[in-house]
Amino acid sequence: MKIAVLGAGAIGAFVGAALHRGGADVHLIARGPHLQAIRERGVRINSPRGDFVAYPHATDDPTEIGPVDYVFLGLKAHSYPGSGPLIEPLLGEHTAVVAGQNGIPWWYFHRLGGPYEGRRIEAVDPGGATSKVLAPERAVGCVVYPATVIEAPGVIRHIEGTRFSIGEPGGGISERCTALSEAMVAGGLKCPVEPNLRDDIWIKLMGNVAFNPISALTRATMVEICRNPPTRRLVARLMEETLDIAARVGSTPDISIEKRLRGAEGVGDHKTSMLQDLEAGKQLELDAIVTAVVEMADITGAEAPALRAVHAATGLLARSTGTG
Repeated sequence: MKIAVLGAGAIGAFVGAALHRGGADVHLIARGPHLQAIRERGVRINSPRGDFVAYPHATDDPTEIGPVDYVFLGLKAHSYPGSGPLIEPLLGEHTAVVAGQNGIPWWYFHRLGGPYEGRRIEAVDPGGATSKVLAPERAVGCVVYPATVIEAPGVIRHIEGTRFSIGEPGGGISERCTALSEAMVAGGLKCPVEPNLRDDIWIKLMGNVAFNPISALTRATMVEICRNPPTRRLVARLMEETLDIAARVGSTPDISIEKRLRGAEGVGDHKTSMLQDLEAGKQLELDAIVTAVVEMADITGAEAPALRAVHAATGLLARSTGTG
């Protein structure tokens, strides 16, 4: 099995190292000091589950790799429309694209069925630009649960979690998902194939759509947000509105808001990815995590007043800080 990881950052390098450890033919696409360190010393994973080093091929030129069976996207969702020159050399006739992104994926309404079948979400597929580069037919959905950070070039700190849920946009259990799951498990990861992955997308999004923007606006960690009663109530309200939108498009995630809050509080003094990006001056993942949800509220007729207010505030934050 030949796998390319496009965007071998904290999650991408972690996945690539695990797959390589499990016996897959892995190729990492990275750049700068991170790429140089991987070439010289491999990918070092520091983890509470055990440290290890993997030595996959690493390059900044995908033409060196050629067509693969799977492309794992470690890029942020806002980078997808411009990723054509990097991904095209990797695509063969049957190449699957596994998008390990946060938020609503560009393929969400592909093969959903019902009244919204085939709708385009402009926030994540502006003018069809993402679908042009990443055909929805190639997509294998992926919900990423692990928390990782780049500790130093070529060094990944694995904080918690090993689960990568995957699934077909059209549902069911496909051969390509089963094969990828087996390769991930061989590398020491959990990789259930979910017949209805959209429920998993909403479960994770419940946390992301609430904690990410609030943390960016307040500079608070997840546990601080949970232990402050007014922000805890706001998070609960955002989750309620998110579940309402999910139900309107046919998803009913089997998890309570209180359980989701307890899980977030248990993470401790962890900065969300959006707060980390804000502090680093990087573009915020607003489109997939917040704007797309508000757009889906518009599509389905949901009021979602708290989501709209938080969306307005974080949009202004992004513009005023140059991270939009």
